[in-house]
Amino acid sequence: MPSRPAAYFCLALSMSLVGSYVALSRPLVGAIPVFLLAWMRFGIGGAAMLHWLPKPAGEPPLTQQTRRLLFLESFLGNFLFSLCMLFGVSMTSAVSAGVIMASIPAVVALMSWAFLRERIGLRTWAAVACAATGIALLAFTDRGAPAHEGAWGPASGAWLGNLLVLGAVVCEASYAVIGKKLTAALGPKRITSLINLWGFALVTPFGLHAALRFDFAAVPPGIWLLLLFYSLAASIWTVWLWMTGLKVVHASQAGVFTVMLPVAAALVGVFVLGERLTGGQLVAFAIALAGVLLATLPARPAAAAGRQQR
Repeated sequence: MPSRPAAYFCLALSMSLVGSYVALSRPLVGAIPVFLLAWMRFGIGGAAMLHWLPKPAGEPPLTQQTRRLLFLESFLGNFLFSLCMLFGVSMTSAVSAGVIMASIPAVVALMSWAFLRERIGLRTWAAVACAATGIALLAFTDRGAPAHEGAWGPASGAWLGNLLVLGAVVCEASYAVIGKKLTAALGPKRITSLINLWGFALVTPFGLHAALRFDFAAVPPGIWLLLLFYSLAASIWTVWLWMTGLKVVHASQAGVFTVMLPVAAALVGVFVLGERLTGGQLVAFAIALAGVLLATLPARPAAAAGRQQR
């Protein structure tokens, strides 16, 4: 079991990596069809963690409920999230995607309250509000997106891209909540490998169909390197880090760390993809990070004692 500071670090790093590959997936979808890209991502990730698939000696057999949760975790958090995110970012900017993904902490908190019956403290709600408010300011300061929409998708389709990114938000929030239940039965490595296997199985028919029509020789070497990073980050690193953190952190509190996703996506969009970052966006990032600090500060001794008594 990781310490609480280590769990916080794992959660923050996981979402930062997700935000990075969300933004960097824009050049990928410009070179490789979405279904083929998703199929190769699951295939590369699965090959890299074959040794995580066998059942550990001390692990109990999978129950029907655990099997259903594994399928839902992969279907929502891997399969649908990847498709909504990849299609969505091909039609909008990385900064705009970051604005929409600011709603993830609030959606995670609501789902944790509804499905896990977690009690949401005032400080967690304040952190959620701080994160959402901070990143929402990007909606009023984003001026760089139109210059990039023509390269990856028509400007008239930006509304559809934003809607697909919103769908990815719901999928990511479901992933956080279901993952909390899975960590009670399985280890992080086992969860990571099993949900990736389900993702590979779900997208294989579409990926094979796309592969038969694709000219692999036309893909630049730099895109292949980017694909390798995307595959390892999306299939292995981010999932393992997130499940490790969830071992000791409530899903509602972990949801606050998803604010690192839009922050990282927007920063990569600015410094790697050439989008604009204004003073207002810097203020938004500062407010969002203040929300993370608010969520992770140690509780006062009196408050902690009161929770133990309850």
